Formats: sequence, C-alpha cells, structure tokens
Amino acid sequence: MEAKDQMANSLGVVHGGFIATICDSAMARAMATAIPASARQVSFDLKVNFINAARPGERLRATARVLHAGRSTGVAEARVEGPGRTLIATATGSFSISTEGDS
Repeated sequence: MEAKDQMANSLGVVHGGFIATICDSAMARAMATAIPASARQVSFDLKVNFINAARPGERLRATARVLHAGRSTGVAEARVEGPGRTLIATATGSFSISTEGDS
C-alpha cells in the first residue's frame, strides 16, 4: 500500500490507525487460509507495536502468519515493512472462528 498524504497525523507521519488496519487485514487474510472455507473469522483483540514511523509517499507491505487456528479461536501475527524492509510495526491478533450453524 502506498501511504497517502491524507493518512498523515499532525506530526506528518502515517497515523497509527492506518498501520493497525493493514495489520488486521493481513492477519484476517492469513487466518482465512487456515480455516475451512465454510468458516468465518473476526478479530476480537489487536495489539500493535509501533517500531518506526512511516511517511506519506512510502510503500508499506504487511505480511502475516497464523500461529494457531482452532475450532473457535485463532491467533496470528503481522509485520509492516517500509522502504528497504525497515520494520514499521508488528502486531498480534486474536480471532473468533465460527462455522455455519454456530450460535
């Protein structure tokens, strides 16, 4: 994702909410690969560690992997990197997993 000027906070760096969003999205996509196609997942906990600032105009890349995918919960982690593979943030997320017919 290319960071846009509109994503900047008052300090001129990318707002943490945008970084958190791409972490959550990457982890959700990773989790979707580890559960049955009929199952659905939604994050219920997100922890983001901001390491370096990202600036508008920089290309950001989020990658994620599943640490655990059980019947009803899952855990994933993500990394966001900027130019030169600079670490921008890490994150972990917990997911509720449900299948059709679960109440």
